[in-house]
Parts: sequence; structure tokens; C-alpha cells
Amino acid sequence: MTLTGELLLGAAGVPATAGTMKALNPATGELIEPEFAFGGAAEVDRAVRLADDALDSYSHTGPAERAAFLDLIADKLEAVKDELAARTALETGLPAAQFEGEAIRTAGVFRKFATVVRQGRFLQVAIDTAQPDRRPAPRMDHRLLKVALGPVAIFGASNFPISYSAAGGDTASALAAGCPVVVKAHNAHPGASEIQGRVIQEAVAEAGLHEGVFSLVRGAGNEIGEALVDHPLVRAVTFTGSEGGGMALYRRAQRRPDPIPVFTEMTSVNPTFVLPAALAARGAEIGGGLVQRAMYNVGQACLKPAILLAVDGPGFQELRDAAIAEVEKVAARTMLTPGIHDSYTRNVQRMQGEGATLIGAGPAPAHGGDGQSLLYEVTGEQLLAAPALREEVFGPAILLVRLTGSDQLLGTARAFRGQLSATVHAEAADRPGVEQLLPILERRTGRIVFNAFSIPQEVSYASTHGGPFPASSDSRFTSVGMRAIERFVRPITYQNFPDELLPQPLREANPLHLWRLVDGELTQH
Repeated sequence: MTLTGELLLGAAGVPATAGTMKALNPATGELIEPEFAFGGAAEVDRAVRLADDALDSYSHTGPAERAAFLDLIADKLEAVKDELAARTALETGLPAAQFEGEAIRTAGVFRKFATVVRQGRFLQVAIDTAQPDRRPAPRMDHRLLKVALGPVAIFGASNFPISYSAAGGDTASALAAGCPVVVKAHNAHPGASEIQGRVIQEAVAEAGLHEGVFSLVRGAGNEIGEALVDHPLVRAVTFTGSEGGGMALYRRAQRRPDPIPVFTEMTSVNPTFVLPAALAARGAEIGGGLVQRAMYNVGQACLKPAILLAVDGPGFQELRDAAIAEVEKVAARTMLTPGIHDSYTRNVQRMQGEGATLIGAGPAPAHGGDGQSLLYEVTGEQLLAAPALREEVFGPAILLVRLTGSDQLLGTARAFRGQLSATVHAEAADRPGVEQLLPILERRTGRIVFNAFSIPQEVSYASTHGGPFPASSDSRFTSVGMRAIERFVRPITYQNFPDELLPQPLREANPLHLWRLVDGELTQH
């Protein structure tokens, strides 16, 4: 595929109207061809109006047609996986093999959402049939299903340039819901974004859909993102990134004349609690295993297990020694962008300023943009006294917390803000402690992991990737897994309608053979 650097507005490739940029290879510091176009508010307006024009026809596509479209995107992603991986590696400094896997997994997400569409359960069809003889008052026929919100603005993320990008899970779930999307490509990987964008653009054309189902825009600074959030035809926004960036978009959306939802996935340290019997039995295994997973993607993962907490006692020294030994093996590697590397350096300095002691480090960086693996230690008292120690450090740094007893373990658990995940390592003898800890964690996270690690995240019907603020802006929803589609639909009830005017899922004969709640009973009839 030849990269043109154009904006993708519906079926058209549009040249720059507000300057250009080149991608940066963070491993070499070299700029990469070609020039990529920047647009502004006018291009956003054109893309969103196309999306709005597409809404009525696209949101009313049948399950078979929409699912076939999602499968087509998956086929096309798999067809370009090698090219996509090679370009993404250039723009990130990370191995191409990593991105081949990410491309395949992302194609799999589109296929899973195709299945969700065919099943139709996300429509949550409910029918309360008429009861004309009911006393004291008759009941009219009521039929409910969920419909697409409308055009969705999707902000690409920096740390997963495929699965959280132009063709990532947000795009897949919004398209599955029947919502046209406008993607704001992340400027750290413009070429990877264009490859994905052209895949979807081609699929839209081949499926015979309205061109406005998908557009991709790009811009310098905040103008283009603000224009997306402000546009009166945009009905929802997704964002994966920092708490500061996510909350700026969220607050802006709430100041609109018609506020809209902004579904953010922001900050998390994913604390790991090791209870005494597990510590004594498996301390070394837990310490080494956690470091291995924390260093995935040079520590640049939202689910990185960043804080490890254990009560000083049998097994603690083994856990500590194993973690140090594992950290010392991890070579410094290129971080995704110079900005992320600079932020990592500042946050490590912040930890040190709060009294964290460096107890383990990997080899020194060979290049200025490399992130060195680091292991710090604090006491439970320090962690409780300094809220900054409980904040995310995006990069290859881990904090080990030496606790004095079970009361302090529970106290530190209560001190954490909302998290994407929390982990508990325990043995049978730890059950009383687990029973005390779980209610605390349930109030603070969207996923609790037992005797495993917070990363990787399964993409499934039971997945939750969200949690109380600041992990996300709305803990009722997930940004990963099949239930992510629920962000982009809303309920509508049809009361007293003739059968021939009802949407197909609500008709008496159930022509789509969906599971429906009829007079309180779940049935396919």
C-alpha cells in the first residue's frame, strides 16, 4: 500500500490545509517519509457531516450485512498485517513481530463483534404485549430496543498503535453498534493509522455502504480534537491516554449546549497484593513473574502491574530478590515518543523526591530515548503519607511496598483511587484476609485478578477494562470486550405501533430469530 499522507474524508483523500508532519523513528531520531497532512475545523466539519449523512442508512443495516462488513475489515487487516507491522515498528522503535500479533488480534476483535451483531443480544429487545382487558386500566403494547447513538469521535492512542488506533476496539465496537466513526489519528504513528484507515475505507466501498461510515483526520495541537468534541453532530467520544488529556475532553464535552458522553480510559497502577501464605509459598515466583509482565512494551501498558505490596515476613526477601534479579536482566529499550520518555524521567524523579529508594536497575540506556528498567521500594507508611507515590509512572518502573501487617495492607488498599485492575495472590490459609480485602477492591476497580497478573487482558464477553475514576470517566462501561458496544447504543420504546412499521427485531414474527424478553420471559419466539 502506498502511503499518501492524505486525510481520509469519506471516500476521498484530502491534502493538507493546515501544514504537514513526518513520522519520527524514536529509535534513530530520523524522520520518515512521506509528509502527512494536517487539517482543521473545516475538515472535521466535512467528516462529521458525512458521518451524520451515513447514520440513517448504516444504523439500519441488518445483522447479516453489518456483520459481513466487520468480517471484511478483519480480512483486510490480516492481508496487510506484515506491511502494517513493519510501518508500526518504524514509528515506535518496537519489534515488528509484536505488531504482527497485534494486527491479528485486532482482526479477531472485528470478527468477534461480527458475531455480537449476528446474535443481536446487544439490542436488548424487550416486549410488553398489549393487555386491553387489564384493570383498572388497559396496557398498550410497548416494544424496546437499543439504537445507535450517532457519529462517534475516536481518539487514537499512543501505546497500542493498532488495537487502540484507527482500526482498534473503539472503532470496531462503534461500527458494530451502527455508529459511523471519525478517527483522530495519533501523530506518533501516522503511517500505521493511514494503513488501517485505508483498510476500512476500502471495506466501506466494497460493502456498498455510505462513504461517511468512516473518516480519518489529523491535526497539529489541540484544535482538531476540540473541533471534534465541539461539533454538534458528534454524539459520543472515546479517548485512551492520560488523566489530564481525558478530563480536558470530558469537561469540554460537558460544557456543550448539548453535553455528550466521553468514554475515557486513563490512569491506573494496577496494585498487586500478596497475602502472607502466598508470599511464603511463592514469593520468588510472584516477584519475578510480576516484573516480566510489567516490562511488556517497555512498561507502556495501561495494565502494567506497577505497585507490588506485601507484608514483611517469610518470603518477602525472596520476592524482593527475585524482582531485583529480573529487573537487572531487562535491557533499556526505546520508548514510544520523546514526550513519553521525558514524562517517564520526570515521574521517576518525582518518586525519588517522595522518598522511594532505588533497589534494582537494568543496564544503562544506550540512547537518549531509551527507558531504563527500575525497581524502587518504600514502606507502607511512606505510601500512605505521599499520594504521589500512588500515581502512575508510565514506563518501565515498579514500586515495591514493604508493609508491617494486615491492617496496613487493608489501609493501603483503601488509599488507592479507581483502578483498571487489582490483583490478589493468596493461598487457602489466606482466605480470611482475602475476604476482608475483596470488598475494598470491588469499590475501586473494574477487574480483580486472583493468583495471576493484570496483563494481558482477555478480549471476551466477560471482559472489563474500566473502573471508578480516574481509571475511566464512567465505571458502568468497558472499553475492551464485547460489552464495549454498550457505550454506543441507547434505548428507544415503540408504543402502540402497527407491526409493519416496527423495526424487524420488534416484529411479532421475530424474523431475525433474536432472543427477546417478552412479557418478562426470555424467548426466541
